[in-house]
Amino acid sequence: MPVFPNFAAVHARRLLLAALIFLAIAAIIGYDMYRLGQAELLWAYRPLGFLLAGWLGLVGLWQWRKLGKNTTLPSRPLILSTLSGVLLGIGFPDIVPLPFLLMVAWVPLLLLIEDWKQKEGAKKRELLPYLLHTFMLWNIIATYWVMNTSFAAGLFANFANSLLMCIPFMLFLWTQRYIPKMGYGSLIAYWLTFEYVHLSWELTWPWLTLGNGWAEYPSLIQWYEFTGVFGGSLWIWVVNIMLLNILVNTQQKNIPSLPKWQQWWKVVAVISLPMIVSVVMYTNFTEQSDKTIDVVLVQPNFEPHYEKFERIEEAEQITRFIALSKPLLDEQVDYLVFPETSYGFVEENDVTSNRSTRRLLEAFSAYPELKLITGLNAYHDFLPDEPRTEATRSRNRGGQVIEYEMMNLAAQIPMNAEQKTQTYRKSKLVPGPEKFPFKRLLFFLEPLVDNLGGTTAGLGIQAQRSAFTSEVAKVAPVICYESVFGGYFAGYIKEGKAQAAFIMTNDGWWDNTAGHRQHLYFASLRAIETRRSIGRSANTGISAFINQRGDISQATHYDEPIAIRGQMQLNDEVTFYVKWRDLIARTALFLALLLILNTFVKSRLPEKK
Repeated sequence: MPVFPNFAAVHARRLLLAALIFLAIAAIIGYDMYRLGQAELLWAYRPLGFLLAGWLGLVGLWQWRKLGKNTTLPSRPLILSTLSGVLLGIGFPDIVPLPFLLMVAWVPLLLLIEDWKQKEGAKKRELLPYLLHTFMLWNIIATYWVMNTSFAAGLFANFANSLLMCIPFMLFLWTQRYIPKMGYGSLIAYWLTFEYVHLSWELTWPWLTLGNGWAEYPSLIQWYEFTGVFGGSLWIWVVNIMLLNILVNTQQKNIPSLPKWQQWWKVVAVISLPMIVSVVMYTNFTEQSDKTIDVVLVQPNFEPHYEKFERIEEAEQITRFIALSKPLLDEQVDYLVFPETSYGFVEENDVTSNRSTRRLLEAFSAYPELKLITGLNAYHDFLPDEPRTEATRSRNRGGQVIEYEMMNLAAQIPMNAEQKTQTYRKSKLVPGPEKFPFKRLLFFLEPLVDNLGGTTAGLGIQAQRSAFTSEVAKVAPVICYESVFGGYFAGYIKEGKAQAAFIMTNDGWWDNTAGHRQHLYFASLRAIETRRSIGRSANTGISAFINQRGDISQATHYDEPIAIRGQMQLNDEVTFYVKWRDLIARTALFLALLLILNTFVKSRLPEKK
């Protein structure tokens, strides 16, 4: 047991009591979640309370033990790290939302680092717990809803992502020691590199990319058509560091600096000028189009945890699709769009032989010019001489072992039998449910992943983006998670020449929380970056049309079976972002590698006294 100085004994008792209260709250909420899970009911916002109370309880215990080893209360570092975590969390879309908070959110944490740098013999491990605290609060507040898919997935996503976020700061502190003249420029380079790497490695989770924080306000970020979301991340960092410099210069009066009014005017200019430019672009923007397409989007509203895959027969689901679609169809409709994994088990190369496909073809046969675009659970049987992939599985059929792969497929099914069905494989897979990260390294965890509802075999993918073509348009078939990746999405336009995009998704896994709304807002970012109209069909969540400015229209309600009809403008022009994609992030990666190399070399040289 820690031994406390007399003056701290009262504070220690209060800390311990608060910690135990938070842990008790977490236990109560956790039991309620268990009870609801046993009754096959959803958790809604309970994961937020569970994670937040549990983490604050653990932090309270940590501070209680820390108090026994110090003669002063550790309130300032805890307050500063807490403040940054809360500001980052509530600054994200659909939490409050106040993205302007992101412009000051890093300042408290950077002040904590400045305090730490003034201490003699300061060690990085002393700072790490406070960094982790900040990032845990940010992840919990902004992405607590992940736990609605799986309890274990929620714990892992929040904790693992928080640990990863500490890496750029550790690299920055290392570089600062040997190249102090770099200032906070190295931190910006390391952070943008972290966000960029998070787009493409096996544990990819780019949801909290800073530039995503402005997704709810498309009128203020029209310049993303040049920079993408990394321009937003850079903007946020520059403003935070400018504010930090003003505060530091104010505290250290011996440092020569510009007059205060000049410092503040610079900050105001850096914040306001991009917004003013964006508003002007937004106001004067005219959608690029020589042609429009008439589209019907269907939201069938099957709850995915229990209804869609367990309780409701596929034939009944198809009946609902038909019933929702038919009232809005006529000869003018070009595309009918269904959400992700609308039905299956479908053979990839013979979609029309499936029983559900045949029902749909019969139901919509009165509209021969109609194209149905739908998500499917599909498979592909390998031929004897066909190369196998990492997603290869095997099954026994009639005493013969068949090797095959599963896939999350999109298909364009024409009602005209003379036209061919086109398919696209989802290729940005969700770590865990659709892909086992670092499979060769973590092979011993395969039984655990299977028990938690994930897949160790993974799904089949394709190397390049492709578009569905027809006599009226070229459209991008974007499946769920793929819409979060700006550079990846741009591939549908650069490689597939898509003139518009359809997003097929299933957002009911997260219940009616912030997750499905954030996912919708991120689609606005893709519309701005590529200047492509988007039609979004969600099984459960929000279906909507999004124009080339990023404006959302005809947004449906959560938990509502409905179909909507609208016009989408086609566009053949290519934006600067589509041509160059994540140029800012690639530049940051190059600078980060140079910094790491330079720091490593200087760390091996004898230090000057």
